[in-house]
Amino acid sequence: MSWYERLAVDERGIEGLPVRLIIAFVVGVAALSVMLNMISGVESFAVAELDVKPEPQVVGPEQHQIELTAIGSDDTPVADATIIVESGTASLDSMAVATTDEDGTATVEIDPSLGPNQGKGTLKIDVEPPAGSNYMDRRENSEITVLASGVN
Repeated sequence: MSWYERLAVDERGIEGLPVRLIIAFVVGVAALSVMLNMISGVESFAVAELDVKPEPQVVGPEQHQIELTAIGSDDTPVADATIIVESGTASLDSMAVATTDEDGTATVEIDPSLGPNQGKGTLKIDVEPPAGSNYMDRRENSEITVLASGVN
């Protein structure tokens, strides 16, 4: 019997083939799904970074009214952003929260304090982008500097 005849009657020749085809198909579909998700997520790279500009940026350890402006990466004001001012190296009794108006500004009342023998401190500012917008806040935002009385 020649090798061709032996191969023709051997039923084991295709035993593993269907299983291998199914595995290759499943792996191929999974890889295609991952690639399509990456392609459809490309639009998420077109987001703008948010920052906050406080006015004034340097205050003393007493009660102040601070105007905060949420701005996009192209320096345009951003409405409906939530701005949070909280303790950093300077202390606040409680965090201050405000939502920006159509001009991108919000006003908060703060009463910062410094520790004993502390000449300078900072207050942290966080900003939450408006819901459904193409804005993000990944980088550090501006801070409010608190200087003790008599410090120049």
